Amino acid sequence: MFSLASRRIAPRVVAKASPAFASFRFMSSLPSTMRAAVVRETGDAHQLKMESDFPTPELKPGQVIVKNKFAGINFIDTYHRKGLYARDLPFIGGQEGGGEVAAVSDEAAAQGIKIGDRVAYSVFGSYAEYTAVPAAKLLPVPDEVELDVATSCVVQGLTAHYLTSSAHADLIKEGEWCLIHGVGGGTCQWAAQMAKIRGYKVIGTCSKGKEDVCKDLGCDELIVLDEVSGTSYEDYESMDIVAKVMEVTDGKGCKAVIDGIGKSTVDISINSLAHRGIFLSFGNASGAVPAFPVLRLIGKSAYVTRPKLLDYTTNREELVWRADEIFGWLKDGNLKVSVDTCFPLDQAAEGHMYLEAGKSKGKVLYAI
Repeated sequence: MFSLASRRIAPRVVAKASPAFASFRFMSSLPSTMRAAVVRETGDAHQLKMESDFPTPELKPGQVIVKNKFAGINFIDTYHRKGLYARDLPFIGGQEGGGEVAAVSDEAAAQGIKIGDRVAYSVFGSYAEYTAVPAAKLLPVPDEVELDVATSCVVQGLTAHYLTSSAHADLIKEGEWCLIHGVGGGTCQWAAQMAKIRGYKVIGTCSKGKEDVCKDLGCDELIVLDEVSGTSYEDYESMDIVAKVMEVTDGKGCKAVIDGIGKSTVDISINSLAHRGIFLSFGNASGAVPAFPVLRLIGKSAYVTRPKLLDYTTNREELVWRADEIFGWLKDGNLKVSVDTCFPLDQAAEGHMYLEAGKSKGKVLYAI
């Protein structure tokens, strides 16, 4: 594997395709098979295996074929691999990719999509050399944004965007407090910065091993926790986080709590809420949140939601609006993306193990 520092947004000189070149439907003759990281049986990371002769997807009406340069590794990919979120077997892992358009259907061409366009997307099957993507799911990548950064933006960036802009149902206003767990990891690094852009005051939690990264996120208060012995994960029992939150907020609590940790933090999150605050539970990094009686919320007339990205990108307009804001913040320097590590695709299992061990201080990718 090879590591990358936090990436800058640098201008690129892009040669324009000639009209003759743009008229071709294929960049070249696509191979009949390709390399892909495939799950044939659910289980641990070793069930994600490289195959060199997996069938290349066929181009269907309304689609393009993307030749992937990068694929994002996300916790939801590990849930699919384990069988926590069921999928039909076998399947190619991943649902976040970026690269260049290699083949275009007539319908996609009519929308102005051309061979060689730089794009990012979120559909199943990104851990592969080629992925078939509906044209409506493509995000054109601005010339000023590098492809690894753009790939990082699709799942984690869009997730952070809907969490800080929409899923809280406007129950938090500018100048009010927001607690975000695990700001040393990928999605919540984005969320902490976006919450500040939205004008919220932010309390972030992180482990001592990730404090250096988190200091640059702009949190108004950073709660630094010991690590669970032998891991890189925060020990949420090493400090009375609720007491600290109440101290920082003058006893009022937080109008929104963004929690991708799950089982280890559910009690902390609910108890840190302000009157009529909202608990946004979006992940299971420490295990699934156990069922709890709704009467737990009565003390503060609190709210809880368990959102997912698909419900906040329900149409092309919403998807593009979110992506345009993110790319705009990147270009303006208001949002910084840390690409932690990039694994070659033939180290597919190692990529999952690295993420699940809690070692990442930013986005983890495969280079393809």
